[in-house]
Amino acid sequence: MPFSHLLLGPDLELGFQALGYAAPFPVQEQAIPLVLAGQDLVVQAQTGSGKTVAFLAPLLNRLVKGGAGRLPGNQTKALVLVPTRELAAQVGARAAELAKHLPVALKIQAVFGGVSVNPQMLALRGGADLVIATPGRLLELVRKHALSLAALQHLVLDEADKLLELGFHDEMQDLLRQLPSQRQTLMFSATMNTAVEEVIQLFLRAPQRLQVETAPAQAVPIEERACLVPLEHKGPFLRELLARETWPQVLVFVASGRRADNVVRKLGNSGIRALSLHGDKGMSARTDALEQLRDGRVRILVATDLIARGIDISGLACVIHYDLPRSPKDYIHRTGRTGRAGQGGVAISLVSPDEEAHLAVIEKKVGRRFKREVGTA
Repeated sequence: MPFSHLLLGPDLELGFQALGYAAPFPVQEQAIPLVLAGQDLVVQAQTGSGKTVAFLAPLLNRLVKGGAGRLPGNQTKALVLVPTRELAAQVGARAAELAKHLPVALKIQAVFGGVSVNPQMLALRGGADLVIATPGRLLELVRKHALSLAALQHLVLDEADKLLELGFHDEMQDLLRQLPSQRQTLMFSATMNTAVEEVIQLFLRAPQRLQVETAPAQAVPIEERACLVPLEHKGPFLRELLARETWPQVLVFVASGRRADNVVRKLGNSGIRALSLHGDKGMSARTDALEQLRDGRVRILVATDLIARGIDISGLACVIHYDLPRSPKDYIHRTGRTGRAGQGGVAISLVSPDEEAHLAVIEKKVGRRFKREVGTA
């Protein structure tokens, strides 16, 4: 299906092309017409499926048709709620890219914690057409009267399951009390559970539901390998692996911020430059680490599951699970950082003897057995 069939208009079609899309992904084909029609919508789709553009493109279309322009009282017309600072910044950047060719200038603002609230308050003076926010910072801005939700027309809950996993249930209840009853609400989530269903009941009205699988023609080949290596040899094996292979970008997942810093230090001692990214670092350091990986200034990023969801690193060649994730769902999200936008990728799990039973659980849940190798350093 060409983008013209989605009836978004030639200006947004140019935005799609600028983002490198040759044709719409299945989630975009199915969700965009329903969003344009004003439906409340619940979408379950896997990571890397194109969910972000599936809600941003029709929202931008509706904002333009509704008449762009600031509202009195620091109001906003559309709000996208996301679980992490990194995702807020990424969705804001993606929205700005899509909106570049629109006939009117939309004010788009991402707001999140970890940085001073004052510049964000100044940026919201006069309101905004579209705000992308994390829950805590959003409510802080509302309490400070820097942002009003009284005229909100469109609400998106992105990565809804992760919002609840991170403990934002109370904030979302507080948010609900701030919202006008007449609005369009869209929920996008990789998984559904009882907690997500409760939020659906609270926030949405008779929503349409979509469960979208990636089309076979668009399935991305990811080579999945399990390297069996004693726990005490994981560090030396990782260093040997990174020195031997020529992947231009590598994302190494570990269980904690302390482990991330320790792995980076030991890589550095071996002459391998890497950066760490975890929740104990300030927002500017986290943003800088991601940008250095994206633009090639650093080849290796060692991170916690903080960036396992939603973060798009174009052309990421390899994901390494230095520590196995706690759940198969986390494995899927971590691995989904590679093999995106029609490109292949490699996912390597470093598995010590006492982790083999957990590896078997992950393989059973994802429905495939990984290629086994014996890791030696």
